[in-house]
Amino acid sequence: MGLFDRVRRVVGANLNDLVSKAEDPEKMLEQSILEMQEDMVQLRQGVAQAIAAQKRTEKQYNDADKEVNKWQRNAQLALQKGDENLARQALERKKTFSETSTTLKASLDQQIAQVDGLKRNLIQLESKISEAKTKKEMLKARITAAKAQEQLGSMVRGMNTNSAMAAFERMEEKVLMQEARAQSVGELASADLESQFAQLESSDVDDELAALKAQMSLPGEAPNQPQLPQQATNNQQPNPQSTPQSQEPVDSQQKELDELRKQLDQM
Repeated sequence: MGLFDRVRRVVGANLNDLVSKAEDPEKMLEQSILEMQEDMVQLRQGVAQAIAAQKRTEKQYNDADKEVNKWQRNAQLALQKGDENLARQALERKKTFSETSTTLKASLDQQIAQVDGLKRNLIQLESKISEAKTKKEMLKARITAAKAQEQLGSMVRGMNTNSAMAAFERMEEKVLMQEARAQSVGELASADLESQFAQLESSDVDDELAALKAQMSLPGEAPNQPQLPQQATNNQQPNPQSTPQSQEPVDSQQKELDELRKQLDQM
């Protein structure tokens, strides 16, 4: 492969790439419609010219046909008058116009066919242009939707690594932490308040317990408490029959205390 061929191919490839990148679908659609409309204008002009030529040939054909009929009558008239020479000249003129008429008839038929073909092409081109205009609007709408979708996708991809989005997430985390601290402070305050009430309740219980002791005159609690009778001396012999009787109240009180402890443990 020669150097010039390689250079030509490289230049052609680069130019094609530049042209492809420079093509805007919307502008190309508009340009295509304009070119088709220009073709339609030219085709209409061609059809108009072909129709004008057809009418001119048709007129020439009709004139030549009239001349043929005219010289046919002149030849007949000359024969009726007995002038064969004049009749011959009339037939010669008739022959000339007849040949011209035949030529014009062939040209006229050809022009009629050509005009019909041009008319059909014009109708097809008009239909294609109308269809192209409809498709152009649809394609433009699709192009707009595709651009919007592409732009939205770019925005979404940009938001994944955007500093604003990261800052938003940090602020959300700070709000959650602040809410957690507020909840903890509330719980601590509630616990402290409950402890204060518990202290108040315990103080009331202690006061009530002291009052109850004073009312019952328990040993060691009241200064004016009467002394219990002294125990018997060591030399005095205990009465074995009285021992069970003295232990019965103590056992009963011990049972009541045990029962009270059980009730308190169950609360």
